[in-house]
Amino acid sequence: MSTTSSIGRTSSSPLGVLGLVSIVVVLAATAFGGGAAALELGDPGPLVRWSLPILRTLHDAAAAVTVGALVIGAFLVPETTRTTRRETLARLAGGAAIVWFLAGLGRMLTDFASLAGIPLTDPQYLSQLVAFVWDLDSTRTAVISSVIVAVIAVTVPLAQSKGALAWAAAASIVALLPLALAGHSASSLDHMSGVNALAFHLVSATVWIGGLVALLVVRPSLGTHLAVTTRRYSSIAAWCFVLLVASGLLASWINIGGLSGLDSRYGVLLILKSVAAVVLGAFGWWHRSRTIAGLEAGAKGAAPFVRLAVGEVAVMAAAMGLGVAVSRTPTPDSAQVAPQNAIVYDLSGYPDPGPPSSTSWLTTWQIDWLWLAVSVIAIVVYVRWALRLRARGDHWSALRTISWVLGWVVFFYFTSAGPGVYGKVLFSWHMIEHMGVAMIAPLLMVPGAPITLALRAMRARKDKTLGPREVILAIVHSSYLRVLANPAVAASLFFFSLAIFYYSPLFELAMRTHTGHVLMMAHFLASGYMFVWVLIGIDPGPKRWPPLALFVVLLATISFHAFFGVILTQSTELLAPDYFGRLDLQWMTDPVADQRKGGAIAWGVGEAPTLVLAMAVAWQWMRSDDRETTRRDRKVDRDGDAELDAYNRHLAELGREH
Repeated sequence: MSTTSSIGRTSSSPLGVLGLVSIVVVLAATAFGGGAAALELGDPGPLVRWSLPILRTLHDAAAAVTVGALVIGAFLVPETTRTTRRETLARLAGGAAIVWFLAGLGRMLTDFASLAGIPLTDPQYLSQLVAFVWDLDSTRTAVISSVIVAVIAVTVPLAQSKGALAWAAAASIVALLPLALAGHSASSLDHMSGVNALAFHLVSATVWIGGLVALLVVRPSLGTHLAVTTRRYSSIAAWCFVLLVASGLLASWINIGGLSGLDSRYGVLLILKSVAAVVLGAFGWWHRSRTIAGLEAGAKGAAPFVRLAVGEVAVMAAAMGLGVAVSRTPTPDSAQVAPQNAIVYDLSGYPDPGPPSSTSWLTTWQIDWLWLAVSVIAIVVYVRWALRLRARGDHWSALRTISWVLGWVVFFYFTSAGPGVYGKVLFSWHMIEHMGVAMIAPLLMVPGAPITLALRAMRARKDKTLGPREVILAIVHSSYLRVLANPAVAASLFFFSLAIFYYSPLFELAMRTHTGHVLMMAHFLASGYMFVWVLIGIDPGPKRWPPLALFVVLLATISFHAFFGVILTQSTELLAPDYFGRLDLQWMTDPVADQRKGGAIAWGVGEAPTLVLAMAVAWQWMRSDDRETTRRDRKVDRDGDAELDAYNRHLAELGREH
């Protein structure tokens, strides 16, 4: 038997290994954990109970292959005159998306049967499904995800360019996120942290597992590009491993409520899953230190890499099966569950923090793990880029680094400290949080010039691959950014979206739902960053307006902002009345008065950042005049002010004509 044929058969086996191992493990682990045990009341029957973990496993495996194939095809595979690579990955992603959709649909149907406590064959099943499918979180999120997946399944086989695959990859990751709203973590006491941890866990595991499977499938067509493609995948896998472990630890701690929870069937499955994660970490280290290095050194044959990678897929499949079984296994008694009949918790997702004190600014904390992770990643990546420049002898201002780091520290403070905690129940503190996220943090982040640093620190890919640097350049030069970076548009988004948001049902939706709250914070930060950037940013982008025009935009925007604050100070009707009016805080008897206080904060707190922005625009104006004066002086030194001489001659000729 030839080595080539052996490798060919091995490279075609990852899909089978992923499916077979994951199904076997999930069945065994579910039986051990009791995830398919008969219920005393409302038992849907053994078909539903055993179908749920199997369909969930098929769903997760197909999702991983879809996302992995799209990521590999869009960002990692070098582009050559041969198109078979992306065609193979597009077909793989399209086929996997069909399985993903069907498994998701089947999972939704069986999940509803489980929640309703009726078999699939019950005569009333269909009528109840139609009546309640949108009212239940788990079935509603499954429907949303399935709709996105259906679009991907139809369009991906036709979209074979790297740009089209990149958009499809983004859409496939978005399809995963609604699923984080269901599961043990979503029903724990710390609901928001559980959802955040599960979202990071799903995305990192999917990209990591699916990426390796897709890499093995497309390997025969990579040829000499196998080494560089594998190295690029290895970098993504390292990030996925860190996020997977960190989010897994957080979710596990939330679900077991303490170390005593490990002494249970649920805890045993968690331990086995942790062992699988450690083994996968060892696989990754071996790849980076041995197999990839051997490929880059020109080692003949890919047999060692393929054998190790297929073994890694088997462990990944086992971990996936264990993860599904864990989600079906009852949590231990030590787990902290949501309080009963607590209206503050039901509305906000957090317990009543009690009345704020004079020290709450520093002593009250409730870590928002999503924004902590985003802040840490933003700081770590930026500092790595700066150190990379320094290592090769290039200069990067330490003040810019400090400004960027402080900006994210400020952002984390306003989302996790007193303003973030009390901002969930008091409008006045919410407005403090808003001002901090939308005005103060961007004022520190923008001078850090992250785009300039990224373009200088990252190498351009010469094989026409869509790498991080190429993505940034595409965004910077896109027509979308030209529109958004227009100062009038950025200012309008900054103010009018603010007014529309607070005086529409969106505000209440953002306060009551986790997804809405996350999108609200992201919008505050993005709109504030864009507004500050068009005024004082130095990063490359569309052509800047003259300083005088920027002054006019700044003054107009702040005038509208102050007007918004004044309107709130005189308000008599409560914004989001079904939220703030129903919290029933014993220590807050007048929510309308607190809202007026929030208006005063919006009016007053916005003045200091405005003054800083005005001073920065004026300073840039003066620097622009100085540069223009210096340029003109140099021109005069070169040609003796030929322009002035020509103008004088023109005036003299006009005088002679008259």
